[in-house]
Amino acid sequence: MRKYILITLALALFGFKAGAQSFLENSQVNGSFQTDAQYYRLDQGIGIDDLNGKQLGINGFGKVGYTNGNFSAGLRFEAFLPELNGFRQELNGVGLANFYATYDNGFIGITVGDIYDQFGSGLVFRSYEEWSLGMDNALRGVRTIVRPTQGVTLKGVYGRHRYFWAPYLDRDFKESDYRGIVRGIDGEWDLNQSIPSMNNSEFKMSLGGSFVSKGIDKKSAYYKIPQNVAAAAGRINLGYGGFAFATEYAYKTNDPSAINNFIYKPGRALLSSLSYSQKGLGVVLQVKRTDNMSFKSMYTALENDLDINFIPPINYTHTHSLPSMYTYSTQPNGEMAAQFQMNYTIPKGTALGGKYGTKLTLNMSQVNDIVRDSVQAGNIMVLENGTGSGSGTLGYQSNFFAVGDHRFFRDINFEIDKRISRDWHVTAQYINLYYDIETLEGHVDAPAVQANIAFLDVTYKINRRQSLRLELQGLWEYEVKAGYAYDENAIDDYQKRGDWAFGLLEYTINPHWSFSIADKWNYGNPVPEFRDHYYAGTVCYIHDATRIMLSGGRQSAGVVCVGGVCRAVPASSGVTLTVSTSF
Repeated sequence: MRKYILITLALALFGFKAGAQSFLENSQVNGSFQTDAQYYRLDQGIGIDDLNGKQLGINGFGKVGYTNGNFSAGLRFEAFLPELNGFRQELNGVGLANFYATYDNGFIGITVGDIYDQFGSGLVFRSYEEWSLGMDNALRGVRTIVRPTQGVTLKGVYGRHRYFWAPYLDRDFKESDYRGIVRGIDGEWDLNQSIPSMNNSEFKMSLGGSFVSKGIDKKSAYYKIPQNVAAAAGRINLGYGGFAFATEYAYKTNDPSAINNFIYKPGRALLSSLSYSQKGLGVVLQVKRTDNMSFKSMYTALENDLDINFIPPINYTHTHSLPSMYTYSTQPNGEMAAQFQMNYTIPKGTALGGKYGTKLTLNMSQVNDIVRDSVQAGNIMVLENGTGSGSGTLGYQSNFFAVGDHRFFRDINFEIDKRISRDWHVTAQYINLYYDIETLEGHVDAPAVQANIAFLDVTYKINRRQSLRLELQGLWEYEVKAGYAYDENAIDDYQKRGDWAFGLLEYTINPHWSFSIADKWNYGNPVPEFRDHYYAGTVCYIHDATRIMLSGGRQSAGVVCVGGVCRAVPASSGVTLTVSTSF
């Protein structure tokens, strides 16, 4: 008997070893790690005379993914020890922030754990993370994807949002941690894949639709909070030759919240784009209307977290220092936006195109408020609160296509990108800007920013391994500048106002090293004590997929935006170290 047992164990061990070897041979592992650390110092020159007990901030994460055939899994570990200045204090902590496991055989895919996904353009559902903003609205739960036939994709999601380090179960919630359950389904049909006669057609067409709801059991002492809030959207994409048209319309049932001042008006949104492209030419026209479309899983939330949906910005994204100081943040309570962009390349060999051609970009975008006609309760437009009845009001009525007179934002810019020779490359841009800083940043009664901005970016290739890059930028406000009669009671609202100058010189030794020095000077600020130099020096080393950057100097206060979502950044002074790698 012992003999047979030993033989059986040997065979089992051999089979396990062969299976494990096969399992490992077909496996792929990838990951990435990043640490951002900043040492803060007092700097009375820019008004930092108290560090509030924080001399060091560290944000870090490690992400590992595993794939083997139809199976994949991953996790992300995060550490905020404590969080960098400008990030939410609720991030302070260490732990396993994200994990998932997925099986997908092409017909059906199932994910359990933390889910990142999007329905259409995101008007009713989008879960995503943006490390640079400290944002993560992953949905912890289950996602199922079914592809019943060629060209048809069906999705279903169910779960609860991440809220910093708060627990996910009802029984463990604090009052301030409560958020509802999110449920959604989405379907998309690509007719060109499904219908044989359209497989090779120049005419392209796809249809899609989504339905999302949140369930909330938490009661309010003042308002009748709906236990279920639903949102639905439909979309269509058409294409023929170089033309493309896409549109999506979304509707949300009444959803009283802290964002909309607890009104019971339904929400609506429309996003459309028309484009044409051919070799050397691209033209895009986009329009957007949103009305009361904030959709959060916690009805008391006011910050940029717990968003079930996403309202895409359609304005130009600037990456240079001064133009990006006044980046637009989307207004979920209501906005009418339009953007036109044309890209044209002057061909090589022409008088204006030269040897390498010349790229021209014209972009115009503007965002206005919607028109609101108040709905009155008696002689006043207020909600019934404090009585327990909570009947509320619709708040206002709005003609869907009416454009309000109140302008939030306008950006008209023109860019020239030109390679002059093998060694010289020049990019120049002019921007005319209007920015309602009162609405977009909450500076009460502050006049709008009206400015001209220009930059020149010149790169000189010294040889095959070395290059120099020079940036020169200027921002000139029309009215708010040195000598402006500002409000003494709102002096902080003027910290970044007035005329600015910026210069940067960067020296690169390919493929590993780069060195730069920069200075941003608020020489035209109306408040004399804010006319400061924000100087900085940076050393960067890159080896394969590893990047190490050390910088020291000053950082001006302002707003950082990514994709229309923004966070405030306080002024700081000190040394910053960033280390990132991937495999």
